[in-house]
Amino acid sequence: MARTVWDSTVGKKTVMAVSGLIMLLYLVVHMLGNLKIFFGAGEFNHYAHWLRTIGEPFMHYEWTLWAVRVVLVLAVVAHAVSAYQLSRRDIKARPAKYVHKKARASYATRTMRWGGIILALFIVWHILDLTTGTVHSGGFESGKPYQNVVDTFSTWYGNTIYIVAMLAVGLHIRHGFWSAAQTLGAGSRTRDRALKTTANALALLLTAGFLAVPVGVMTGVVS
Repeated sequence: MARTVWDSTVGKKTVMAVSGLIMLLYLVVHMLGNLKIFFGAGEFNHYAHWLRTIGEPFMHYEWTLWAVRVVLVLAVVAHAVSAYQLSRRDIKARPAKYVHKKARASYATRTMRWGGIILALFIVWHILDLTTGTVHSGGFESGKPYQNVVDTFSTWYGNTIYIVAMLAVGLHIRHGFWSAAQTLGAGSRTRDRALKTTANALALLLTAGFLAVPVGVMTGVVS
């Protein structure tokens, strides 16, 4: 049964929608956590430590955080695989190349495709930069995320990578949220305008919220 659902186009679109909403929820929580940096090093570092102790003593140190990471990895993989397979299926279903491409559909498709690639590369860089410290500029200090964030956004390339990725996040959410709503049956003639407004508002809010951190470092508000 599960295999039959997965093999269908509707099934793949549903997987994309659900996994996308899981990642969207994470982004909202992650953005709110990031904004704690404006309350100072002590507050931000304490928050980072708290993330590793959620559920104690029932859960061991970092177990809850690792559970969240596993869910996110599964969501990212499911989302990417579904998107790729749907794209390949769409290409194979075309009897010939379109003579005239629909500009709107082409723009949305290109935005989602390239945005997804940019975000996948960014996730790898972001982990290597602020989680493992492998590509971190300066001296990476475990247990001092505030200083590590300031170090990253004190470089032109750290800011450039992050800003481009966050703009890609905004565009991805703008197109993806409405598409997910349609797939899950939430869309209708009367609700389409509200859903598109919500998608635009979420994209703007998350983009601005994430960009506030590098802008704060660049302007000296966070130092």
